[in-house]
Amino acid sequence: MIRTIIAGALFGFMTLIASAQVFAQADAIGERQKLMKRQNADAKAIKSAVDAKDFATVETKAKDLIGTSEKIVGLFPKGSDTGKTRAKPEIWQKPDDFAKYAKSLGKAADELAAAAKAGNEADVNVKVKALGAVCSSCHKEFRAAKN
Repeated sequence: MIRTIIAGALFGFMTLIASAQVFAQADAIGERQKLMKRQNADAKAIKSAVDAKDFATVETKAKDLIGTSEKIVGLFPKGSDTGKTRAKPEIWQKPDDFAKYAKSLGKAADELAAAAKAGNEADVNVKVKALGAVCSSCHKEFRAAKN
């Protein structure tokens, strides 16, 4: 009888631990997807603002990207590689490379913000392309295609 109670308690405890890990993983995936959607919206706003020569908006949205770029790496903790995610295993296999892309994103966004603040249209156009190249390169290496 006591063995049955102990076995039941142990099973319940193990189930609780497994459930907590599943929920933590789902939370990390959800948070990073929310951040990436925000970055996508910022990138679209930058493109529209560049077309309209609205450099104040370009600067603001670029600064938003600087802030979110600092959070990217932390949203990919070990164990958050399964579930509804397009993150490739390379993120966890090459964490230093992944972190370099996040840092490059922040640098590209900072350079874009500076160009926009200066009102230099030619430089803004160059910096927007550089920002897009960083995003594309990272996605190519670390994000799987849609199914």
